[in-house]
Amino acid sequence: MEMEKRISLELRNKTPAEVAELVVDNCRSSDGEVEGLSDDYKELEFLSMVNVGLTSLAKLPSLPKLLKLEISDNMIVGGLDQLSEKCPNLTYLNLSGNKIKELSTVKPLKNLKNLKSLDLYSCEITTLEDYRESVFELLPQVNFLDGYDHEDNEVPDSEADDDDEHTAGPTRDGDDDEDDEGSEGEEVGLSYLMKDGIQDEEDDDDYVEEEEEEDGVGVQGEKRKRDAEDEGDDSDGDDD
Repeated sequence: MEMEKRISLELRNKTPAEVAELVVDNCRSSDGEVEGLSDDYKELEFLSMVNVGLTSLAKLPSLPKLLKLEISDNMIVGGLDQLSEKCPNLTYLNLSGNKIKELSTVKPLKNLKNLKSLDLYSCEITTLEDYRESVFELLPQVNFLDGYDHEDNEVPDSEADDDDEHTAGPTRDGDDDEDDEGSEGEEVGLSYLMKDGIQDEEDDDDYVEEEEEEDGVGVQGEKRKRDAEDEGDDSDGDDD
């Protein structure tokens, strides 16, 4: 699908000015340029264009509120000065998997004063000697390079989780609630069945006792009946 058409679909009846997040991964740019975006996306804070065939950022519109930009797995070789001009407030930039080879290519990122995290893994630049030290020296505002700080400490979970909110799918809290309800339902059902079983046993005992009582009453009745008949016979014998 072409990038411009994909972006129009992602709007979902919103106006560009209402969109804060936009993900158009794996669509296609017909000429290697950003297509379908305009300055109207003035509220955009997160933009992901992974594997869309970008070779240039020249047509990236002005996005003053953009904080996070994912443009990994493209074919960008340079022109990163466009970012400081059009996205001056970037805090996170993922350029991994592009055609970046030299330190001079990333030098313009120095003008991104708020840039805290930069990813360049799978770019040829990572094979340079003293790559990490050189990038940190060139871009002193950057705290994390390829997920690690100056002392090779991994990005804290709080920041990593914040990034995952944009890249991962919806949480499954609702499913967890359903599971909890299901567990409770099973427990209640089991208790109810056990209660029914106990009640059935008690009812059976009552039934047996009632039968025994009825049998006792019947025996006594038969005995009284025989006694009455015997008395009658005795009376007839006396008359004779």
